Amino acid sequence: MNIKLTEFVIFDVETTGLSPVDGDRIVEIAAVKVKGSQVVDKFYSLVNPKRPIPPQASLVNNITDDMIATAPVAADILPQMIHFIGGACVAGHNVRFDLNFLCYELALIGRRLHDQTPAVDTLKMARELLPYLSNHKLAYLARSLGVVVDQTHRAMADVELTVAVFLRLMDMAGDKDLQRVPVFLSQFGVEKPSFKLNQKTQSSLF
Repeated sequence: MNIKLTEFVIFDVETTGLSPVDGDRIVEIAAVKVKGSQVVDKFYSLVNPKRPIPPQASLVNNITDDMIATAPVAADILPQMIHFIGGACVAGHNVRFDLNFLCYELALIGRRLHDQTPAVDTLKMARELLPYLSNHKLAYLARSLGVVVDQTHRAMADVELTVAVFLRLMDMAGDKDLQRVPVFLSQFGVEKPSFKLNQKTQSSLF
């Protein structure tokens, strides 16, 4: 199958810090579903982490305790994210960071992503397809590819920026004959983290 016929869910999380295993939690999640180079659906929510947001985190993402006070908790919103992903391939910029948070918080409630859900990193794509760039951070990469950068460090803004970058990188991958799904995933895929924290049944997971 050609990669352009594959369904992708590009997602991003904003968090209270850098490490879920040290107690940091998701405060915002956004995802955009893309197929055939077209956006077909979107998913978004603030998330109540059930703990104060450190000032240094708020300085980065501009999310405050007041904003998440009435937001759903992870146990309510993340299963909806699993449903949104469905059978798609997930993707993101430095996607391991976002996957660590998503998979850890799912594990806390006895859930997980489908074993067959592949994950692709646009940072890995950029480093391979654009090795001459001095910086592969999202905003710099976007500007290098002619994408207008407005807001950053909010989940949906970062996702929409990543989608624009991803579509351009996917065209470049096609030019290098990397458009077949197995080849594309082998080249740019990353392994999903596995956290076994809660052994609840997953009969309703898929």
